[in-house]
Amino acid sequence: MKSIEIKGTARQIAERSSEQCKALKEIRRNNGVPCVLYGGGENVHFTVTNDMLRNLVYTPAIYSVNLDIDGKKIRAILKDIQFHPVKDFILHVDFLEVIDNKPIVMEVPVQLEGLAEGVKEGGKLTLQMRKLKVKALCDNVPEKLTINVSRLGLGKTVKVGELLFEGLELLNAKDNVVCAVKLTRAARGLAAKKQ
Repeated sequence: MKSIEIKGTARQIAERSSEQCKALKEIRRNNGVPCVLYGGGENVHFTVTNDMLRNLVYTPAIYSVNLDIDGKKIRAILKDIQFHPVKDFILHVDFLEVIDNKPIVMEVPVQLEGLAEGVKEGGKLTLQMRKLKVKALCDNVPEKLTINVSRLGLGKTVKVGELLFEGLELLNAKDNVVCAVKLTRAARGLAAKKQ
């Protein structure tokens, strides 16, 4: 998995909620994003700029994050993002600290490889799950999960329960369909001619 560095500034949490709201509005007004790091003991509240998050958020790739909060370096992963419901800018980000011997849960992109048998017969290959939820040690999480579909026949599917990746536990429901070769009108026509 690739890594990305993000620099942040620690922030204090106001005791009263009205002061807290004012402080958060001020951070956002100054092109900042309030963030929280949890999982390592005490929660750390900090602020980063919108520009720092751009390469982490607006990409299909996944990253481990090297946080630098006022000089203190912490390895983490992106856990949750809240967007403004109308203007679509980032309101808040949660990070989870990575502990070497503790497994993490994150979604990993799926990539299909090969030309499916069913596609050669006129079918259409569809990817129904773009990401799969995995549980593993951070160093074992790949950038993408590659699935070879070359033996996938017409009308056949690949389900989560059929997949096996070394060092990873798949957390999605075992009967969820990841990809399928669907029957098209052209394939039905070819099948009818053969009979």
